Formats: sequence, structure tokens, C-alpha cells
Amino acid sequence: MELGLVGLGKMGGNMRERIRRAGHTVIGYDRDPDLADVHSLDELVDKLEGPRVVWVMVPAGHATQAVIDELAGLLSPGDIVVDGGNSRWTDDERHAVELGIKGIGFVDCGVSGGVWGLENGYALMYGGSDEHVGKVQPIFDALKPEGDFGAVHAGKVGAGHFAKMVHNGIEYAMMQAYAEGWELLEKVDSVTDVREVFRSWQEGTVIRSWLLDLAVNALDEDEHLDKLRGYAQDSGEGRWTVEAAIGHAVPLPAITASLFARFASRQDDSPQMKMISALRNQFGGHAVEAKK
Repeated sequence: MELGLVGLGKMGGNMRERIRRAGHTVIGYDRDPDLADVHSLDELVDKLEGPRVVWVMVPAGHATQAVIDELAGLLSPGDIVVDGGNSRWTDDERHAVELGIKGIGFVDCGVSGGVWGLENGYALMYGGSDEHVGKVQPIFDALKPEGDFGAVHAGKVGAGHFAKMVHNGIEYAMMQAYAEGWELLEKVDSVTDVREVFRSWQEGTVIRSWLLDLAVNALDEDEHLDKLRGYAQDSGEGRWTVEAAIGHAVPLPAITASLFARFASRQDDSPQMKMISALRNQFGGHAVEAKK
């Protein structure tokens, strides 16, 4: 299968490589010419044989809208656009209508896996019609982890990004719980090796997880996280999760509190946010702020 891939950053570049390893052809475009296979969206579309599939992997909001607007003028009826960024599900519904008027299909896909996805595979949550999803399925199969799980056709257009949004909200709460436990352990005199306590939890406990493994990795690199400032950014999806909960009258006390804790990190040097920041860097390569 041929795929056009727009956006070759940390995620997109690794996705291109994983898809190629599965035997598919990927033509990639990025504003950075050192990363790109072609030097414009026009050239990318021209090199693909119809019916085309173009996967967009750029930041949510204006950047995604600009790419989709340009593709709408370049693609033909029967082609498909996949938005694999972190777009809001309400944007997906609008994009599907805008492209549908021109006969172009649309699939939204939430992607999780961070910098580890190239080797381990990416968890995929996608939304769209059975027809459109079916045309992209070989690419989903190439990206997903090995085995029976790790990918789901979550429902109609918007369902993929909605599912990924909830996934990220749960991630917020899990990271906050580990961070609070770490800070409390660090505070008491009787616990003399907090890092090894965390390491001991990796086997046989009900709280073992990949996030716990990454926490231990971070503590191995900087045992007391002294090199980090207690500041953690939020990607936006935590906010959207809370807003969706309000709109549907669903109580989310843990996720909401974890979002507010990140806001608190911007007011002082929070020890908990050192752990949140370290975890975000471990699984996603997100930037951290060094202590000044």
C-alpha cells in the first residue's frame, strides 16, 4: 500500500519507519526539508496513485486545519484523509463534512506510544465509516503492537480522538497518583531508598504498569529528580476531557484534580510535578525544564 504522511517529527518520523518496515511505501512531507521525501503537499499528492490515503500528523488546531484545507484542494473524490494528531473530536466532525462535500473520506485516529512506538507499536483508536477505515486498515495493522490488542475501531467520526482524549485524562490521574506517592515517601525519614521502593512495586503488585517502569527509569537517571524544576505542561486533552465530563454530567474527580495539580505547578516548584515532568519525558520525549 502507498501512504502519504504529513508531519515527520518525533512521532511521525518513527511511524514512517515502522510502516516501511511492514513493506508499505510511505512518501513523507515535512516543513523541514532534511526530513522530507518531497517538498510540498502538491508534490506528495502527485506522487501517490489514486485512490490516495494521506495521513496528517501535525499539531492540533490551526496547523491541522491548514493542511486539511490545502489537501481538500489537491485530492480527488475517493481519496481519504486520516488525522492522526491530537485534534479535538468536534474538529473531526467538521473536517468530515468539509471533505465529504468534495467526495473525500475522513478518518480520525488517536495514536499513543510516544517515542517507544517504533519498536513496540502504537495503540490506535480510530473513528469513521467501515468503508473508509477498511481502506486504511493495512496501515493500522502495520502501526499497531503485535498480537490481538492495541487497535480499535471506536465508532463514528470523532470517536477515535474522543477515546484518545479519555485515555490521556486517565493518564493524567495515574501519573498524579505516582507523583503524590513518591513525594510522600521522600518526605519521611524512615524510608531511606525511595527509588528501590518504586522498583519493588514493578513485580507482583496491583499498581505495576508501564508508567511505573518509566518512573523507575527516571529515578535511575536522577534519583531525587534534583535536576528538574517542578513544572509540568498540559497538552490540552486533559482540559477537553474535563469539559466533556461537564457537558455530559459525568463526575471525574481524580482526572479533574490531576489537571488542576498541573496548574498549581506553575505557581511554585512542586515536587510532584518533577515526577510528572520526568514521566512525560520518558514516554513521549516531552521537554522538561531544568532547575535554574
